[in-house]
Amino acid sequence: MKKLNIFLTAFALLTGFSSCENELDVVNTNNQTTYEFGNNISDLQEAVIACYNRIRLEGTFARVGYTMDAVRGDEVWNSSQQWYLEYDNLNSPGTIDIGDQWIWRDWYHVINRANFILSKVDKVSMPEKTYNQIAGQAYFLRGLAYYYLATYYQTVPLITDYSDYIDMNSLYAANVTQDEVLDQVESDLGKAMIMLPSRDEGGEWAKGRATSGSAAGYMARALMFRHKFADAYEILKDIIAGEYGHYALMPDYGANFMEGPENENNIESLFEVQFMDFGTGGTDQEWTPVNISPQATQGHAVESNYASQEYGSWGDLAGSPWLYNLYKKERTTDNRLDPRLYWTLVTYEPEYDSYTGLTTAAYPDGDPRKNVVYKATVTRTPLSNTAQGGISIAKFTYARANKTEAVTTGLHCGINIRLMRYSDVLLRAAECENELHGPTQIAIDYINQVRERVALPPLLLGDFPTADHLFEQIANVERPKEFGCENGRGIDLLRWGFFYDEGRLQQLRQHGFYRLPGTGEQPVAGTDELTEETATRSTYDSYYKGHEYFPIFQGTLNANPNLTGNSANKSSDNSTSFKERYNIRPVVNLND
Repeated sequence: MKKLNIFLTAFALLTGFSSCENELDVVNTNNQTTYEFGNNISDLQEAVIACYNRIRLEGTFARVGYTMDAVRGDEVWNSSQQWYLEYDNLNSPGTIDIGDQWIWRDWYHVINRANFILSKVDKVSMPEKTYNQIAGQAYFLRGLAYYYLATYYQTVPLITDYSDYIDMNSLYAANVTQDEVLDQVESDLGKAMIMLPSRDEGGEWAKGRATSGSAAGYMARALMFRHKFADAYEILKDIIAGEYGHYALMPDYGANFMEGPENENNIESLFEVQFMDFGTGGTDQEWTPVNISPQATQGHAVESNYASQEYGSWGDLAGSPWLYNLYKKERTTDNRLDPRLYWTLVTYEPEYDSYTGLTTAAYPDGDPRKNVVYKATVTRTPLSNTAQGGISIAKFTYARANKTEAVTTGLHCGINIRLMRYSDVLLRAAECENELHGPTQIAIDYINQVRERVALPPLLLGDFPTADHLFEQIANVERPKEFGCENGRGIDLLRWGFFYDEGRLQQLRQHGFYRLPGTGEQPVAGTDELTEETATRSTYDSYYKGHEYFPIFQGTLNANPNLTGNSANKSSDNSTSFKERYNIRPVVNLND
């Protein structure tokens, strides 16, 4: 799919409205409409591509939709003190269109296009295999959309019938419960799991299209969000057993964050968003949504938030000192730094100065990788913002790619966004095993597969006397180090109930420490100064109840008389309802 020329088709999927009631209505026969389009296999295949295109926009995964969840978590904090601030502090008033509206807008575009495909596919004669491929991708993408809408906005309208779009009144849909939305997610993904081929089919199914493995992985996520651990575990074990295609960990962790055919859509990837390698598409001259303009770069702008201002980024977001220090707590079996630090945070480590004659570098002697950031070799930790300090984020940027071009604030970065990796399957399987039977050696073995890849010493079952202890290791050690600054940490905190327990909320406050502006020209000289002891503020100090979800944009509420605000709009407390249904594991000291 990486090599597909993803383009906007000529049909009017964005609106889908027309009327035959007025005899004076004039139809331009030279324009293609949704009535004429989609009546053959070729049209439907184009419609599927157009659906994929919408997950490459800023509100989905090209920047804002991807990074908003990271801000909600404890691994990333707002370092610019600009428009991300209200989301970082979890007190957004619901009037900021970029964050409150863009995600909503772009995911409903995906739903609209998926609904169009499903409204047409039963009317077109085609082989069963083709039908399953077309409909299965539509079900997957609609399920994906509603999964993110439910976990970002809590209660949203549920629209599954494309015929609703011919009636304006039908579009003034009311919110439904989060459970109703997630029921739809499970239904859609369940169909996709059966209908779609696995990556073993080869061709485009191994190069970026949604597969049965993609659907199975997201089904497990949706089930775990509602603590359906037994059901999720069965799916995860099937993925591990190869029932949905064969997956494995890449030998090199860093291959998951590089572009190029040797790295992207690799055997570890269950699903990733496709972007064209730098310099291979568009003119790199405009800030435009992907493929809206022929000048579009067909890349993403995650880099414009994650990279350092010193290299041309806005530097909106930075890695937390807690995450940095977490990486530093353990050494590999040959006394090196955890290589995941190198690929996650743009830090200057004395051990990175040279790869010759050192026994403590992230990679062994002779390894060709260098500690480079764009045009400059790192001599100190780049600052995300000169006023606030912070650690630049390396993932899904060119910080470790030895690119000669400086970062720009356009949609330029061609690194595919990996949304689900096999390591996530293993760690989720460990979590489910622990929830159902833990602590057990089976859960430990799943975790150790992930640790072995980066040469960390294996965990021992005897070190975890209770399931609470092993959960702590999974939630606050293994997952943050494996997936640091990737999309999904905020959703994890939601499903674990960390916002609803005072012990857990205090833990998040400790994780969220950052340093306020200093008086010197360089308030932070290096990562060694970014410690809890020097921090003066936490991103969770101003947390408003209910704002663990993002508010529905006030302009959207004003436009729809049937739509009501969610818990973030009302600042209502979700803790009681959560505790009535689910368990929140208490904070434990892993040293006890």
